[in-house]
Amino acid sequence: QVQLVESGGGLVQAGGSLRLSCAASGRTFSNYVMGWFRQAPGKEREFVAAIRWSGDSRYYADSVKGRFTISRDNAKNTAYLQMNSLKPEDTAVYYCTADISLLRIETPTYWGQGTQVTVSS
Repeated sequence: QVQLVESGGGLVQAGGSLRLSCAASGRTFSNYVMGWFRQAPGKEREFVAAIRWSGDSRYYADSVKGRFTISRDNAKNTAYLQMNSLKPEDTAVYYCTADISLLRIETPTYWGQGTQVTVSS
């Protein structure tokens, strides 16, 4: 089992920045692909970003490319999502995810509880 706890959400004005953190425990963190998903009110959950074990490969949804950056610190068992140039349409609950396989990048096994991000116009 892997336990994931997100933090760093909040209210920010459009154009602002937030950094989300995801603290992982339970298994060897460096073995897992870490990701972020989000779900806006009335919409389906969607993939945002993912990062391989070593951090050498990163994947992004088109809607966040150039604005969001995913990273990880294996020594701290923590993944991050730096969000810049935020837009009101980025408002959602953001979930941290983990999976041993990159093949399940869009259907990861482990999920955190989520953290709310609200961007005001």
